Amino acid sequence: MMKITKKTILYMALIIVAIFTTGPFLWILSTSLMPGENVFTFPPKIIPTSISFKNYTDVWAFLNFPMYIGNTLIITSLGVTSNIFFSCLTAYPLAVFKFKGRDFVFAALIATMIIPASAGLIVNYLTIIKLGANNTFLGVVMPSMVTVFNVFLMRQAFMTIPMEMKDAGKIDGAGEFRIWWQIMMPMVRPAVAVIGLFQFMACWNEFLWPIIILNNSDMYPLAAALTFLKGQFSYNFGWLAAGTVISVIPIIAIFIFCQKYFIEGMAGAIKG
Repeated sequence: MMKITKKTILYMALIIVAIFTTGPFLWILSTSLMPGENVFTFPPKIIPTSISFKNYTDVWAFLNFPMYIGNTLIITSLGVTSNIFFSCLTAYPLAVFKFKGRDFVFAALIATMIIPASAGLIVNYLTIIKLGANNTFLGVVMPSMVTVFNVFLMRQAFMTIPMEMKDAGKIDGAGEFRIWWQIMMPMVRPAVAVIGLFQFMACWNEFLWPIIILNNSDMYPLAAALTFLKGQFSYNFGWLAAGTVISVIPIIAIFIFCQKYFIEGMAGAIKG
């Protein structure tokens, strides 16, 4: 009886937390389906009184969604691919090799996580300008080609692999790069799925940096393009809500698809 009571209390608490965390999204979804309604009424309307897709059709006609979605796909593909490659390549020697100063290097990398991202905007901007990559998709992606948090996760994943696997590769005459690519990487697929999902969300929701580095607004990703729905003195919140819902649908779909690997990868990282 005590077990059932504890489980009931636990599940009720989890349901309350889930409702609390999903509340803002449910409110935006409800607002997007109620054109012409006062969205700032209290208490907020989570369940729409009447459902209409007028906001979606209007905002789709106002913004060139196919173009901005295409831009976002290019930026996200470049960002996810490069981040997975460089984060894994950075994490591998920190996990496997034993060299003088390894722990110091790793500690220094972790210490940089306390620095806010906005502190590096000027340095990143000047670097991109010097490289001549401004107003390009590559310039948008370059500052996030490797992230410390993803390096940390991959290092933990590599540390869970028995070193006998690496030694077996050496016996067969494989070099370090081949061992990393053909032996180690397939064994940390769940962790790769985790950092891929994190980076997908980060790149898909990229807002401030593309506005800074891109001079041509036709190259904006979707999150930055939504600023066109906001006027100088007024804005249509129903359109903003509809555009936001459209922009998060791919993230939800990717998370559902990768949910199994995400849980396995996080469990492996915590264990490591």
